[in-house]
Amino acid sequence: MQKLLAAQKPARGTAAYSRHVNRPLGRRVAAWGSTVGMTPDQATGLSAVLSGSGIALLATVPPRWWSGLLIGLLLAAGYVMDSVDGQLARLGGGGSARGEWLDHTVDCFKTSTLHAAVLIGFFRWPPVDSDAVLLIPLGYLVVATATFFGWILMWSLRAAKPTSTVLADPAPESPWRRFLLLPTDYGALCIAFSVWGLPVVFLAVYSFFFIASAGALALALMKWWRELSEWDRARSAQGTVVG
Repeated sequence: MQKLLAAQKPARGTAAYSRHVNRPLGRRVAAWGSTVGMTPDQATGLSAVLSGSGIALLATVPPRWWSGLLIGLLLAAGYVMDSVDGQLARLGGGGSARGEWLDHTVDCFKTSTLHAAVLIGFFRWPPVDSDAVLLIPLGYLVVATATFFGWILMWSLRAAKPTSTVLADPAPESPWRRFLLLPTDYGALCIAFSVWGLPVVFLAVYSFFFIASAGALALALMKWWRELSEWDRARSAQGTVVG
């Protein structure tokens, strides 16, 4: 367990559910998994099965109190296993390029199909008497996909960034930031699906998550643009000096 604690991702910028619930649960499952020989790829596969089962239920089973609880549980368990694969990889020394690809590919499928399943569910069992409600999961699908792509691309660009363009250390993180980020936390969204069996309540909660995620994406796009502009200016200045 101590070795796992030393192999954790930095907590900065992580929302409260992922930081205080999902990662600790993932750490415990990873500790057990390491004793039975579970590999990171197996953990990713189990995450895909759990999440995929919950997503399939959204599109195929009418909203009921029990179906909502089951969907929420499956999605949350899939998210725990999504943490387990990375923790097992770091525990083993860093993982593999194949494992990294598999993890992010599964995440991409999960990100897109989750809101597509909500769209199907809203079409089959409308929470309110208006077709306009279908625009909410459609918009959420666009926001979630753009957020995932932007995050992955920025992660890749930062990894390839020349050391000469590294910016100064960021200011200390506000203790409230992790809670303000909760509406954008995928884990918190998983728990929100527990009220799928209460259509009007779920619609209100889901709409709130959508609005918060759209706002967070707008802020992230501006931040990423400023960050990339700083890199370009630093690289241009370096080129001028060298020339």
